Amino acid sequence: MTGLSFACTGAAPERYAAAPTLVFDLRVTEESGERVHALALRCQIRIEPQRRTYETAEAEGLLDLFGEPARWGDTLKPLQFTTVPLMVPGFSGETEVGLPVPVTYDLEVAAGKYFQALRDGEVPLLLLFSGTVFYQGAAGLQVEQVPWDREARYRLPVAVWRELIDLRFPNSGWLRLSRDTLDALHRVKARRALPTWEHAIEYLLKQAGEETP
Repeated sequence: MTGLSFACTGAAPERYAAAPTLVFDLRVTEESGERVHALALRCQIRIEPQRRTYETAEAEGLLDLFGEPARWGDTLKPLQFTTVPLMVPGFSGETEVGLPVPVTYDLEVAAGKYFQALRDGEVPLLLLFSGTVFYQGAAGLQVEQVPWDREARYRLPVAVWRELIDLRFPNSGWLRLSRDTLDALHRVKARRALPTWEHAIEYLLKQAGEETP
């Protein structure tokens, strides 16, 4: 039997990925002395919002997810971030590998809303591991499942997430609209001779009494 344990020691943007990606640094330790030939790993990542505090502006940005702060004792529940696979090459004792994690900037996805609302500090993450380990035992090549209770916690700096988003979408964001709303916005833009979509939205914000910085 193998004795696997996992730790997450850091994270950074992958600058040359085809899509926005964070690479998490994983340390995998085999504690029984067996030689691991390969590890087919699955990692489920959850956000644990109850494990940090929030400023007033952040709490306002989280109303859509968790409601009023007075209700957070009941509503502040873990959010699913993503599940990703990883093949870990053979090793003995301990190895370090990078775990590429695609990141969405879709503000209709719960994880995207959560990240966007944060101004500073850290995002508490729980990494849950499962999969299959191939190792050299006394009887030859052995196969077993990664124990269901293997996990690691990591506090991702908000600044790292913002660095990634700024690399891909500098000083900008995405907003999905229905066709009818987009057509209506186009009519406002045309009638007011506004040069860009951003000018059209700024015009409507001013009409609603909201000024952009």
